[in-house]
Amino acid sequence: MEVIAVAGYRGLSDVYEWLIGDDRLTPAQAAAVYCSDVVGSVPPNARVLDCACGTGQLAVGLASLGLDVVAADASGGMVRRTQRAADEQGVALRALRASWDELPDHLEDCTFDLVFCVGNSLGHAEGAAARLAALEAMSRLLNPGGRLVLHSRNWELVRSAGSRVDVRDRLIRRNGRDAVVSYYWQIEQRWEQEHSLEIVVAQIEPDGTVRPCSERLSIWPYRYEDLVAQLRSVGLTVQSTTFDPESEGYLVVASRDKARGMSEPAR
Repeated sequence: MEVIAVAGYRGLSDVYEWLIGDDRLTPAQAAAVYCSDVVGSVPPNARVLDCACGTGQLAVGLASLGLDVVAADASGGMVRRTQRAADEQGVALRALRASWDELPDHLEDCTFDLVFCVGNSLGHAEGAAARLAALEAMSRLLNPGGRLVLHSRNWELVRSAGSRVDVRDRLIRRNGRDAVVSYYWQIEQRWEQEHSLEIVVAQIEPDGTVRPCSERLSIWPYRYEDLVAQLRSVGLTVQSTTFDPESEGYLVVASRDKARGMSEPAR
């Protein structure tokens, strides 16, 4: 397992399962979310990159289908959990500790059929320039005709609600333990400013005491139209999108233009 610089999700990596939806807790469930419309049309030996792999449910689920998977994350804790999940499931994958802009230093251009960037991760790129660099790296790694699968929050809705505290309306049970999950949003005046989100996972111990784990994350939100424009600028064409102004999140599938050569990175 290759190790390079770490960033973010240091505190939450050990409790991340409380932040995952009930429908994608296991590797099989996580892969099933995308299999019918995306992975189903990819050859069994296709090469796949999950470049914000988190604790590895999706990467391990895809590897279990026989795909050749690289799982990358900027958090060392997440990479370790991904490798452990792969070992527990008895599947082979490559776990790589790297941020988006570092990926081309460790992986060859034009070698992946699918790149996943899910889990609302792109908002952690530090502004428009860093987001563009991340998308450029993903595009470079795709084969011509390969697809990027990107899931995002609807940042227009997030910003419209302003600074606030969101507390989940029920206890969440994971591995026989209950926890209360809270989100503390700090929304700034301008889109280009650094916003923040503090996530608190408060586990309830058997004796009734509460053990909180929290982390403050930096966020740089973006408009949907700006994301689409940046995808185009790095040679990616949107094939499908679930964006709805009233929905909390959306999925974009974009393909790398077959005619695009290895041009200079987009500016």
